[in-house]
Amino acid sequence: MPLELGLDTFGDVTRGAGGEMLSHAQVIRNVIDEAVLADQLGVDFFGVGEHHRADFAVSTPEVVLAAIAARTKRIRLGSAVTVLSSDDPIRVFQRFATVDAVSNGRAEVILGRGSFTESFPLFGFKLDQYETLFEDKLDLFAALASEPEVTWSGTTRPPLTNQRVYPPIETGNLTTWIGVGGSPESVVRAVRYDLPLMLAIIGGEPERFKPYVDLYHRAYVQIDRPVKPIGVHSPGYVAVSDEQAREELWSDYKAMRDRIGKERGWPPMQRREFDQEAEHGSLYVGSPETVAKKIAKTAKALGISRFDLKYSAGPLPHEKLMTCIELYGTKVIPMVRDILR
Repeated sequence: MPLELGLDTFGDVTRGAGGEMLSHAQVIRNVIDEAVLADQLGVDFFGVGEHHRADFAVSTPEVVLAAIAARTKRIRLGSAVTVLSSDDPIRVFQRFATVDAVSNGRAEVILGRGSFTESFPLFGFKLDQYETLFEDKLDLFAALASEPEVTWSGTTRPPLTNQRVYPPIETGNLTTWIGVGGSPESVVRAVRYDLPLMLAIIGGEPERFKPYVDLYHRAYVQIDRPVKPIGVHSPGYVAVSDEQAREELWSDYKAMRDRIGKERGWPPMQRREFDQEAEHGSLYVGSPETVAKKIAKTAKALGISRFDLKYSAGPLPHEKLMTCIELYGTKVIPMVRDILR
């Protein structure tokens, strides 16, 4: 089966033609247009992330995905990522079941704990329950996704007895991934629930995640079941040439990285760090040929079934993102498939 190639966005708030920052509402409309273009170009998947902060416009990916579903025909649609710890698993399942119905069976969900914590105080959850909440809610979600009637008990909400949840998934199966940022426990957890693994590789050499891939395969051997797919989510940007891609991305990528880094105690990003990530790390930036070769190298090294390029980066304008998507769909995807053939 050929490698699936997708695109992810967090709905980064971007600049307009005059340099002004766009409204959150306009960014959401632009994300929908970006997904429509991806569908027209034959991209396999379009993912929308969830955040609850000023620099990202999308807080409810399912609503945006439903709007995209109504304007697209074939592209698969999902989250990147759904922060399950601070949500209600039943409502998450219902919302994605609705997207699945609107899209005629094209919905997917990627469940994770998220790398931002703003949703916890917003929805009244305690950060000291970070692990407990995810464990409990994932257990309930897995039960909802696999049984028409759910009998379940946990520690963070009242139990359920012979409970049906509506609407049901028309085909009986909602594709559900576990998003992992580098925790062996999360890899084993994905196997325990028999779910595919999405590796968020946002820095350093992709090959450093090979031990997690090996762990995933070993864990499946132990339960004597066929291994599920593995995917990779990484940032990148495509332009006509390597030089153009780096120059167009650099300042906006740095702005995003430094803003988040300041909150986490990281030093400001230097240009040499950016170039190092572009040349040897997990930043897929350059001409179509450069990006295609790098994706194919990662696919071979990790044995993945899907690669999703996180194409939005800070205030990088919508028009440039549309050009990136066009080059990804018309140039990068065919090149990757030729290399891997």
